This record gives sequence, structure tokens and C-alpha cells, in this order.
Amino acid sequence: MKNIFLILCLGFICCNNAKVETSTKDYKSNNSEALEYCKKNGFNEEYYFLLDLSIHPGKNRFFVYDFKENKISDKNLVTHGSCDQFEENLDKWEKAKFSNKTDSHCSMKGKYKIGKRDYSSWGINVKYWLHGLEKTNENAVKRVVVLHSWNAVSNEEIYPKVSPLSWGCPAVSDAFMRKLDAKLKQTKKPVLLWIIE
Repeated sequence: MKNIFLILCLGFICCNNAKVETSTKDYKSNNSEALEYCKKNGFNEEYYFLLDLSIHPGKNRFFVYDFKENKISDKNLVTHGSCDQFEENLDKWEKAKFSNKTDSHCSMKGKYKIGKRDYSSWGINVKYWLHGLEKTNENAVKRVVVLHSWNAVSNEEIYPKVSPLSWGCPAVSDAFMRKLDAKLKQTKKPVLLWIIE
């Protein structure tokens, strides 16, 4: 009888603790490099956006990093590009591929300057132009890869499901875009967005 009671208690404890938090990656070196870049190039030194596309597309991987507080102040889901125009991409739902090639529908790694606020036909009808600052993303404007929202993107983690694929744009939920838009409208200096893997 004691053994049955013990098994029931253990089962109850295990079921109540079924949600296990995954450990957050250490982005200290990225954050330090980002701050130095912002100081050197006249960018906003209060915060920047870090998108880690190595994380599963059903988990939060768009991070707003606060330089002054030295912590992630907000996070949410973000899409990656389907990258399916010029070659087969059998793992496109699981892992992002990258290409700077025009019409590739791929995401592009590297640092971006968030540019002009403009009208979008997607989501909350707001987009921000992204200017690629490296060889890996120099075609961002030409490809019209912009930061925008899309109502198909959830505002909370959906793992093990995955977010929909874009044509290379980092698209976020409508609710998250409203938060980002409010921050960006108050910023006088350009903001850094950095896509990593």
C-alpha cells in the first residue's frame, strides 16, 4: 500500500513539473560586439535586436536586448525564409538556410541597420526597411527583405509546431510588431538588427 501511495505521489509531482524550461543561450559575446558596433557607427546604444535562427522556429528567437540593463527585455517568434527557389530544401521547416541571392526566398545572416518606417500590406500595415551591412546581406533592400508583421505568426511559442516560412523577411506577430514599432518610433538613432545562426 505504501508503494502504491509513493508511486501516485511521484506521478503527481512529475506531471505537475512536466513543463521544463530550456536553458537560454549565452549571447555575451554577441551583445558586447553589438554595443561596440553601435558606439563606433552612431547607432542606438540603448538596445538592439538579435535574431538567432539556430533556435527551433516554434520557439522564441527574436530578442530585444537592453544594453543598459544588460538583459533580454523582450522576446518572441520570428519567421525564416523558405530558401526554396534554386535548390531543394528538405529541412526548411526545421533549420534555416541562408543566401544573399536575389529571389532566393532565403534569410540572410549579418548585421542590418533598421531604416525608414513605411507602409506594408502585411499585418499591422507597418514595415521597416532593412539595410544589409555585410557581404552576407547586402542585397536586403534590392530583395525587399523588411521587418514586418504577419497575422499567421503566433504571439507565443508553438513548439513542437513551427512558424510559417517567409520569402526572407523576419516577420513577427502583429502584437509583437506593435511593441517594436512603438520602440522604434521613439528612437532618434538607427537601431541594429543582427541575424545569427
